[in-house]
This record gives sequence, structure tokens and C-alpha cells, in this order.
Amino acid sequence: MKCLVVDDDKISRELVCECIKETEDLILSSVCNNGIEASNFLSNNEVDLIFLDVEMPKMNGLDLLKSLNHKPQVILVTAKEKYAVEAFEYEVTDYLVKPINHSRFVKAVQKARAKNKPSQIESVKAGNIFIKVDSELINLPTTDILWIEALGDYVNFITAVKKYVVLSTMKNIEAKLPGAEFVRVHRSYLVRIDKIKKISEDILLVENKLIPVSKSYKKELLDRLTTL
Repeated sequence: MKCLVVDDDKISRELVCECIKETEDLILSSVCNNGIEASNFLSNNEVDLIFLDVEMPKMNGLDLLKSLNHKPQVILVTAKEKYAVEAFEYEVTDYLVKPINHSRFVKAVQKARAKNKPSQIESVKAGNIFIKVDSELINLPTTDILWIEALGDYVNFITAVKKYVVLSTMKNIEAKLPGAEFVRVHRSYLVRIDKIKKISEDILLVENKLIPVSKSYKKELLDRLTTL
């Protein structure tokens, strides 16, 4: 995995870089001193994993997360635990507290590796998706999907008649599904737009299921709806 380190603290920055260099499957792509440098770098370069400090001048880590349209995996590295709740609204992979412990660093990287596994979605063609369930490929029409929900290292595809459990991540699935048909409403939920019955405050209804809408996805949801 290609990594970017973003931290204004030199000692912390160098420690993370050293841990990356000592980890076999990690590649250090670049190091940035603040969020603005990182934003400029990411506009022209792709990485798989960002080690991101929160408290930085000019643009802090959470502001950087808010600005990214396509987010790589993120491991926050900060001296204060108070940011944990807000950070997980942006689907960070893990949260490291300074000073960094190497064994804890390894554990965070293992989480990133698990999320970086190849998707068990084989293809999406002509309104159909092939999903791998156990050792079989199931042909699932995308019109049958009501919603998709995260379940640890797995996701559930929910239809009106059956639930399919697939080894994958929400990020991989979102990238492969038809973007015009589905919308992300929460870090744990993707819904098919034409299956939404109603929206009230921060909750929407699909079939008889109430699904939460997080504040970080609400604007995109409302922008995607045709309203009168």
C-alpha cells in the first residue's frame, strides 16, 4: 500500500515514516507538513493509506478529510483522544494516540490490509452484479437490491427475499455499483435510490427498515433526489 504521512510535528512524522519503512508491504509515497500540502499532493497523486495528524496549522486533519471527494484509507495520529467520535464519522480505519507504540501501529496497519482485500464483486454489467458467496458466483440484478450494510470485514446485500453476505468493503462495493442507482447515506449503509419510501430528519425508510443518514452524507443524498 502506498502511504502518505501528514503531520506538522517533526518527531512524530519521522517515527511514523520509520514504522512504514520497517513494514514490508508499505511504501512511503510522500510526507507533508500540513493539510494544504497534503491536499495539493492528493490532487495529482493517488495513495492507499494516509497517516494523518489532526491538529495542524492552516488546514487541520479533519478539514482535509472533509475536502476529499475520494478518500483513501486514513489512520489518524494525534495526541488527543477527543477527536475519535468525529473522526469515525469520516470512516477512518483506525486511531493512533501519540506517542506511537509500534505494536499498536502494526495492529492499525492490519486493519488497513483487511479493508484493502480485493472485492468479492466480480463484475457489474447490464444491470447485474456477480457476487461471490462461499465458493459460488451469484448473479444478482441490481434492481433487486434494497440496501447494502457493513458488517465488520463483510457486507450484507439485502433484497426483498434474501440476504447475501459477501467478503468486501463498502468502499470497494460503492466503486463498482452503478453510481446513478445507489447513494451512500452512512458509513455503514448504501441504498438504492428508487427504493427510498420517505426521508424524515436524519432517517430514511426502505421497505420496513429505518436507515440512519449521517451528516457527512446528507447533502449528497439530497442533491441526488428529484424534488418538487
